Amino acid sequence: MNLPVYIQIDLSTRKIRRFQIDKKMFERFIGGKILAAKLLYDMTRPGIDPLSDEAMIIVNTGPANGTGAPSSSRFNMSFKNLMTGGIASSNCGGNFGMMLKKAGYDGMILTGKADEPSYIEILDGDVHIKNAQHLWGMDTEKVQEEFPAHYGKIVIGPAGEHLVHYAGVLSGERVAGRCGAGAVFGSKNIKAVVAYGTKRPEVYNKEKLDKHVEKWVHFLQSHPMTGTSLPKYGSAGLVTKANATSALPTKNFQRGFYEKAEDISGETLADTKLIRNMGCVSCPIRCERRVKVYDKDVKGPEYETVGLFGANVESADLDIINEINYIADIMGMDTISLGGTIAFAMELKERGIADFGVDFGETGNIPEIVRKIAYREGIYSELANGSKWLAEKYGAEDAAIHAKGLELASYEPRKSVGMGLGYATSNRGGCHLNGGYLALLESVGVLSTDPLETKGKPELTVLMQNAMEAVSGSGFCLFTAYSMIPSILFRLGPSHWITKLCGKVLVWVWPVLGIIWKFMPWILPFNSMFLLPHAEAVKQITGIKMTTGRFMQLGERGYNVERLYNYREGLTANDDSLPGRLTKVPQDKNPKSVVRLDKMLPRYYKVRGWKEDGSPSKTKLWQLKIFS
Repeated sequence: MNLPVYIQIDLSTRKIRRFQIDKKMFERFIGGKILAAKLLYDMTRPGIDPLSDEAMIIVNTGPANGTGAPSSSRFNMSFKNLMTGGIASSNCGGNFGMMLKKAGYDGMILTGKADEPSYIEILDGDVHIKNAQHLWGMDTEKVQEEFPAHYGKIVIGPAGEHLVHYAGVLSGERVAGRCGAGAVFGSKNIKAVVAYGTKRPEVYNKEKLDKHVEKWVHFLQSHPMTGTSLPKYGSAGLVTKANATSALPTKNFQRGFYEKAEDISGETLADTKLIRNMGCVSCPIRCERRVKVYDKDVKGPEYETVGLFGANVESADLDIINEINYIADIMGMDTISLGGTIAFAMELKERGIADFGVDFGETGNIPEIVRKIAYREGIYSELANGSKWLAEKYGAEDAAIHAKGLELASYEPRKSVGMGLGYATSNRGGCHLNGGYLALLESVGVLSTDPLETKGKPELTVLMQNAMEAVSGSGFCLFTAYSMIPSILFRLGPSHWITKLCGKVLVWVWPVLGIIWKFMPWILPFNSMFLLPHAEAVKQITGIKMTTGRFMQLGERGYNVERLYNYREGLTANDDSLPGRLTKVPQDKNPKSVVRLDKMLPRYYKVRGWKEDGSPSKTKLWQLKIFS
């Protein structure tokens, strides 16, 4: 078994050492965000400032990275969350993770602070800290041009240098955007990390892996979601689906339906703005949009950016959305928190509370304001702190759309109540992915379980949260998990009686799902292409006896470690909440169109084996062998 090797760097003392992950740690926590969460919990003390010298940031890979497995060119960043005070993880494509592995390391642990603007160079095992004074002030595009094209690179832009709370880190044009990773790098005076190497990752059984990968790629390319919809329309193809079910946030989540949604849909983008589509290394899905901004061929917007800078600010101008997306990228910012904060600022002005010069339906000045936020110019420095901070200063907490301090993604939970539960319980805050992405089963996917029904949603949320945790921790893109929904249901469509019946069955079997977690490794002692093919890939890559049941338990273990970190930092059941607009004010005349956390949370805690205060029980920790 090839055990992971990390490089540990103290930037204050410039000491560099190898850090070996032992066999027991590897088998139980694998890599990515799961292993990083355990390392953060073990190696940092409670209560540290996320921008302090002693704060730690971990950049790491999963076992699949660099092996040729589909959609495995990912890397993870974990650190103390600048937006919530709890744990943060941010996942990214690009080629840095693969190059880090080729350079001889599975991860990097940074502490301390460089005494001058610096960058880290990792070349075939050799690690150096170098002066980056000449790079400081550059945008993310320009700074990457300063290094050889074949290097793997992660860089920050002006937003990271100026400690914007939702500054991100870029690798190529891919963004590790959420939770403030760019600000953490900026606080440590690190402008970039570059890596290059020639080492090939070792694989336990390459022949069996290659056969599995060949079948898996065919499976993904023949599936309607990963083989047709995503390549054709990208994630923006979800705009019309969300709008049709009133789950498209509109006017700062005041509504869920936007009359001009068709103008900003993935279909319209493909017909009028798309130059071509691309994808990450080793990805057969190819969902990336390429559009023209300032006469340049650049990465186009994802669904989140289209939703939050389209319907949520009442804009139907795709050109402006593309421009905002590009500027946010080169400034180095998360478009979800950026969009949510600007929408909240628009409502503050509409209510007569504060005027930041932004108005619903008028987005021509937003590109320039995005730049001002990145540089913290004048009053726009306040917008750089996020919507929770703004609400604490100006009030209107009901309209600050966040969970634990992190702005919500572009799914209106009053018409997707399971997604609302996921937002509230997500360990990193208002994240649809860490929240389990139940919108895929309620409002934007073909299955469409009753979006207002609370029964069964705690069980399904736990199921999806654990599955996505395992997929991400192993080093795969979460889009590969879309194929869990049988392709026949996509072909039949949401109105077919079979599809409707399947959606109802998922809710009917909720008592069974609540029991399954106690016996997961024994209930699913096999691997299947039709459930989570990732498990078989991990087995052949590592030699670990991985089954689908053990894979799901791996995700559960990771979710519990993250929860332990949050609890240690003071986040409890009281923080598993949403703003009053979403829990008290019905979206329409149907009184059920609110997120009934009071009904779902107690059951969610029970299914997870947590105590009433939202902390994992001793029995659960023993069952998952987190500390033994």
